[in-house]
Amino acid sequence: MSLVKITTSALAISAVCATAAVARDQVQVAGSSTVLPYASIVAEAFGENFDFPTPVVESGGSSAGLKRFCEGVGENTIDVANASRQIKSSEVEACAANGVTDIIEVRIGYDGIVFASDINGNTFEFTPEDWYKALSETIVVDGEIVPNPNKNWNEVNASFPDQPIQAYIPGTKHGTREVFEEKVILAGCEATGDFDVFKAANGDDKKAAEKACIAIRTDGTSVDIDGDYTETLARIESNKDGIGVFGLAFYENNTDKLSVATMSGVEPTVESISTGDYPVSRPLFFYVKKAHIGVIPGLKEYAEFFVADEIAGPDGPLAEYGLVSDPELVTVQETVANETVLGGGS
Repeated sequence: MSLVKITTSALAISAVCATAAVARDQVQVAGSSTVLPYASIVAEAFGENFDFPTPVVESGGSSAGLKRFCEGVGENTIDVANASRQIKSSEVEACAANGVTDIIEVRIGYDGIVFASDINGNTFEFTPEDWYKALSETIVVDGEIVPNPNKNWNEVNASFPDQPIQAYIPGTKHGTREVFEEKVILAGCEATGDFDVFKAANGDDKKAAEKACIAIRTDGTSVDIDGDYTETLARIESNKDGIGVFGLAFYENNTDKLSVATMSGVEPTVESISTGDYPVSRPLFFYVKKAHIGVIPGLKEYAEFFVADEIAGPDGPLAEYGLVSDPELVTVQETVANETVLGGGS
């Protein structure tokens, strides 16, 4: 799909739309702060290449964006929700309850969650077990469940420096937080064997054990960041002992300020994420309200443009910014072109 063809199509469709009475002619997008820079790049390029207004792209977090997305159908609701995780079944149900029944899921590519600190600070080689022992509210010591006593990194791992534990992690409204909890904290809890102790202590209840594993300490050692990664970076700049959780793309655009840690012996790079070697990676998405296609001018064109080879492919501007191109991009393009909704319908 060439940009020339896209533009020609856009001009033809915009001419048709101009004859219709449309109260809102600008695509509205909200959601993930991780997807935000990619969506902003696409929105700007879309405005330059199409005869449609530049889409309005806002942040706020994956959960917040999907909540707005599910408020209903109509010009007073957003058209697209960006997410750094897949939509939950509970969110699909909330959407349906408000009349949002046809949702198109669009996977734009992959990103990694990295752990970075001040470029002039200590270097770390982390495992999920290290982060679990550092941040979980309770851990198992000598067979007993106790409040987390660890204050310094060398108490977590004897090979680490004697540096205070100070972590800046995504707040609970961010999709990154859920991936961090599942692939790092919970994985670390399971690897240490503490999961089995929590499970036994909760009457063999697996969900209760998972909840105990991922409950993050609230004594100031870990700080939730509700803003985007620029806020996390600012915290580290003001506290050189701080270690932050970032998306790979943000780190790669701030290598003059940050030093990245390995995870389970693997350095986070586009290559290690694309091969699946780096253990903390995740797909990124946006969700389109099908009922708004044909009503909000440029909505489908925006979605098609976003996943075009020239934009989301390995040589496109999103890859230059840090996105790992989806190896199944052609299938994603077909999903958008056919307006295939969750559940397989169209």
